[in-house]
Amino acid sequence: AAVRAGMSAVRTAVILAAGRGTRLAGELTDRPKGFIRIGTRPIIEESIDRLVAAGIQDVIVVTGHLADYYEELARGRAGLVQTVHNDRFADSGSMYSLHCARERVQGPFLLLESDLVYEPRALTTLLAGPAEDAILLSGPTGAGDEVFVATRGGFLAGMSKRRADLAGEVTGELVGITRVSPGLFVLMCRIAEAAFKRSLMFDYETDCLVAAGREWPIACPLVPDLLWGEIDDPAHLARVRDEVYPQLQRRQPGSVAPPRH
Repeated sequence: AAVRAGMSAVRTAVILAAGRGTRLAGELTDRPKGFIRIGTRPIIEESIDRLVAAGIQDVIVVTGHLADYYEELARGRAGLVQTVHNDRFADSGSMYSLHCARERVQGPFLLLESDLVYEPRALTTLLAGPAEDAILLSGPTGAGDEVFVATRGGFLAGMSKRRADLAGEVTGELVGITRVSPGLFVLMCRIAEAAFKRSLMFDYETDCLVAAGREWPIACPLVPDLLWGEIDDPAHLARVRDEVYPQLQRRQPGSVAPPRH
C-alpha cells in the first residue's frame, strides 16, 4: 500500500519472545513457544515471512527463555533478524522485554508476539490504515482467555479479561499486533520506567498501552472476521491446529506451509 503524505513507512517489527510458556509445559519440553510447529515450520518463521511480504525489512526478536533457538534463527536470516536478550525474563513482564529493545528501534514499528498465527490482513490493516498508533482488534473468537478492548470515539479506553470491568464500548478482542510511532514508544518507556521502580512485572498491553492511551490517542481498528489465534495453553493450541490453521490455508493459499501428514 502506498504511504500517505506525512506518514512514515513502517519497516521494523519487534517480536516479544522471552516468555517461558508455562501453561504449555506439556507441549514445550525443549523449545520456546515460537517454535511450535503446526505446519512444516515453526510458527515464528511463518510470521516473519508474512512480515517480510508486508514490507518489513528489520525484525527484532526479544529473547529470554531458551534464547538459543532465536539466536540460531537470527544467524540463519542475517540482515533481517536480530535478537535482544531480556536477562530478567523469569521475573519481568512483557513491557520490560519491549523496553530492552529501545536502543535498537529506529522509527515506527509493528509490535507482536511470538505465539501468534494470523492471516496477512492483520498486518495490512495496520500498515495501510490511517492511524500511526493502532491496536488491532478482531471480532469474537471464543478462544478462551480473551482480552476485551473498550474504545471511546474510536480510540483506546481500556482492556480487560473481564468485560464487566470496562467502561466505554467493548469493540472487540485484542489480537496482539500493534502499530507504534516513535512518540508513543517514548511515552510507553517513560510510563514503564516509573512502574519498574515498583516491579518489573508490567505488561505492555493491559498496563502500559492503557496508561498511555489516557494521554495519547491510540486507534483500535476492528476486523470482525479476522482469522487468528494465539497459543498460550493446550486449548489455544488445539483451536489453532484444528480450526485456525486449516482455514488460513484455504483463505490464503501459499501463506503457510502445508501440514504434515
